[in-house]
Amino acid sequence: MTRSAIFVGCAALPEGDGDEAAVLPALADLGFTVSWAAWDSDADFASADLVVLRAAWDYPSRREEFLSWCEGVPGLSNPAAVVRWNTDKTYLGELLDAGVPTVPVEIVPPGEKPRWPKKPFVVQPSVGRGSARFETAGAEAEKHLRALHDDGRTALVRPYQSSVDTQGEIAVTFFGGVYSHAFTKSAESDASGQYREKQLAAAVPAPEVRAAAEDALDAACGLLGILRAELLYARVDLVRGDDGRPLVLELKVTEPSLGFRHADAGAPLRFASAVRQQLA
Repeated sequence: MTRSAIFVGCAALPEGDGDEAAVLPALADLGFTVSWAAWDSDADFASADLVVLRAAWDYPSRREEFLSWCEGVPGLSNPAAVVRWNTDKTYLGELLDAGVPTVPVEIVPPGEKPRWPKKPFVVQPSVGRGSARFETAGAEAEKHLRALHDDGRTALVRPYQSSVDTQGEIAVTFFGGVYSHAFTKSAESDASGQYREKQLAAAVPAPEVRAAAEDALDAACGLLGILRAELLYARVDLVRGDDGRPLVLELKVTEPSLGFRHADAGAPLRFASAVRQQLA
């Protein structure tokens, strides 16, 4: 039986960034026809057996419109309720409250003032991009926070993890709730702390790193009231804290790059099986 899937991109990347190239033949082997469409196009998403968010990376400036679209698409993976929760990084506070080892975060809505950390820190919006790193509290940090607040955006203040400079991040990837593969992300940044370029490479996570990622995924599913198998994909990004302990930096279950270019040859097959599982 032939089934159809639509992979969702955006106007700038209507067919993604090429990372899914190896996935398409793996899905074809299981009887799927796959097409691509931008989320805000006139594609007939309701006609597909499954609609998979992959590169809808322009949503931050139109989040409510995007969420409304998600809620109107049958067969969306991951589900719209998951997307709503995950596209606002205030979820990090929920993970902390659930006991997940997570990089500390202070959530600062417009009109409120943070307790500035005494070590280098990052200020970022809870939705979308716009992170900046500061060595100390002062006028520049206040200015960045004020700009976010003036734009109506909630800010996050997080201590900067120096291991990012030496070890980078590790992304641990799951399909259908089951571990698939991992890859490292090292980045260069300019004087403001904005990332310029990320270098990716295949990796094998240390046992404690994988355990932390598993714990984060369990906690997220508990908060959302779903089973792990209900998530077609998930990516947990971790860093080492000052004491060497792995800490969750982000948990991405909306549209993360899944690192197929840096995974073993079985990863596309595992993803294809997870797609089939969603329709079982």
